[in-house]
Amino acid sequence: MNTLDFDKKPEDTRVVVAMSGGVDSSVVAGILKREGYDVLGITLQLYDHGAAVHRAGSCCAGQDIDDARRVCETLGIPHYVLDYEQRFRDTVINPFMESYVAGETPIPCVACNQTVKFADLLATAKELGADALATGHYIRSRATPLPDDPGHRALFRPIDSERDQSYFLFATTQEQIDYLRFPLGGLSKAETRVLAEEMGLVVAQKADSQDICFVPQGKYADIITKLRPDSALGGDIVHLDGRVLGRHEGILHYTIGQRKGLGVATGEPLYVIYLDARSRRVIVGPKEALETHRVYLRDINWLGDRALVDEARDGFACFAKVRSTRPPAPAMLHADENGIYVDLEIGEAGIAPGQACVLYSASGADARVYGGGFIDRSERAANAEASLKALLSSPVAA
Repeated sequence: MNTLDFDKKPEDTRVVVAMSGGVDSSVVAGILKREGYDVLGITLQLYDHGAAVHRAGSCCAGQDIDDARRVCETLGIPHYVLDYEQRFRDTVINPFMESYVAGETPIPCVACNQTVKFADLLATAKELGADALATGHYIRSRATPLPDDPGHRALFRPIDSERDQSYFLFATTQEQIDYLRFPLGGLSKAETRVLAEEMGLVVAQKADSQDICFVPQGKYADIITKLRPDSALGGDIVHLDGRVLGRHEGILHYTIGQRKGLGVATGEPLYVIYLDARSRRVIVGPKEALETHRVYLRDINWLGDRALVDEARDGFACFAKVRSTRPPAPAMLHADENGIYVDLEIGEAGIAPGQACVLYSASGADARVYGGGFIDRSERAANAEASLKALLSSPVAA
């Protein structure tokens, strides 16, 4: 077996590397080229919003495409650029915008991996006769633990927990996992940069790209208002107990758990508890009303050994992440007549619909990724849940 788990020589193994123009994917191409693989670099042109062409921290546009080209020249491998701007807009930007306007907190990086990178690009790699598609994500994959199913692979958290990107890859299907390779899963970010220096790559000290590449300076409301001018409709800021505290200029300016910038003063610390898109209300309340112990999931991608319905029906002990920056914490996966849900042993504050809940076998660096789903709704403490339901069912003044 070669280092990518194929039973043939590296020179007989063709690998397409998804190259964003950053240091991580560039080092992946360098590692594979150095090991003797037949390497092709492909960069996707995903968007162009003017300032991004020269903005530090962007990816897949302007300068980044040029950086990927120069890396390929240094390594002596072919480089191709594919124009996926319309596809990216249809499958990533537009759904992100609609979800945000609906009061959710979407994760466009997951959608990008689901559609553009691990579907369209993966298909292109196969058309080019590649044995695998390699990326610069910090995650590991290896042969599945099932002895009677050796052809499949499973996902595991990387060595570098600070760079762990498994949260954004939970929706990767089994078929995609079997074809993908992640050479950086056993390296730290510092080691990756050292390798880039050794290879003489121009991107060795380049700044990391931001999570949401198409949003300049993280100003979500600006780009949504530009694309959907009708989205910034005002409404009431309402306390959980029913009091109207003030007005707002669009729920897209608020996120669940937000405290600062609410525009109301009551003498008590208040947090955004819920965004009622239907009635354009921002519902606020005390911090304890944010505490959540149960989340219901939709669009679940299950990567466990047994069927999801069997595991959930019996109650499946696991570890869950509802934020990319948190370590996995103890949880139980269940199913009832209302759907699939996860009970969090340690309550989380500020959970919003649209976020991901990713499930693992353990909390450490070698934990297996069982998949996960998007949060459809959450349940708070009984008192807060009752108050919210009563408020949502009450008539709203015109």
